[in-house]
Amino acid sequence: MCRIFGIQLAVHVSFLLLLAWFAYVGWREGGMVGAGWSLLLVTAFFGCVVLHELGHSLTAMRYGVRVPRILLMPIGGMAEFDRLPRRPLAEFLITAAGPAVNFALVALLLPFVWTDLWSTEPVPAHGLRDLLLSLAGANAVMGIFNLLPVFPMDGGRILRALLASRLPYLRATYWASLVGRVLALVFAAVAAFEYGNYLLSFLFVFIYFAGDAEYRQVLAREREAAYWAERARLAAMAPGPDDGPPPPPLIYHGRN
Repeated sequence: MCRIFGIQLAVHVSFLLLLAWFAYVGWREGGMVGAGWSLLLVTAFFGCVVLHELGHSLTAMRYGVRVPRILLMPIGGMAEFDRLPRRPLAEFLITAAGPAVNFALVALLLPFVWTDLWSTEPVPAHGLRDLLLSLAGANAVMGIFNLLPVFPMDGGRILRALLASRLPYLRATYWASLVGRVLALVFAAVAAFEYGNYLLSFLFVFIYFAGDAEYRQVLAREREAAYWAERARLAAMAPGPDDGPPPPPLIYHGRN
């Protein structure tokens, strides 16, 4: 689509379905004006999503991490890193930069919507005030939701970074994944049975399996690294070409 700071910004084809859905909902509520306003809102919201991912990406690039692209999907955005630093502080700062961008956007929008937050009069629909108020609320929700301590949300990675300052990385991932999976099941049950929001419940079920996948990926990388480290150790112990021929075998004779 385009490049920002050398990072390719790509849009998944399913994103077009989201735009069509919002345009349809807006048209049902307010005709062509409502459709245009809904499209403007979803475009501005995903602009905030791009800024969120840029917060991650630009911080990661300062630590030498390569970021090939940012992919926008109907469920949000995803910055693709070639690796993640194993240093807890680096992972903490890279992860926390995303929600920090959302809270900074809320702070920037707050002066324009402060009176509307406390006013008893409804905000006129499909206007600029309605747009700014919706964006402020969306950024607050995005920032808080991403801080939930469940993988693959930012809060799960922040929890792992904090645990990794005291535990080995694999062990920290295990505990962060376990906490995330337990909370995901709790949130899924609350969303389904307390609020009847089955879509949100399904999202937390997806998060449950994503948390398990995160631990399995780290475990596989740890085993692969251990395998190659052992191969390197054995290769270093083997005689090299400059060490000369191996000594002759010792032959023990019995009694003559």
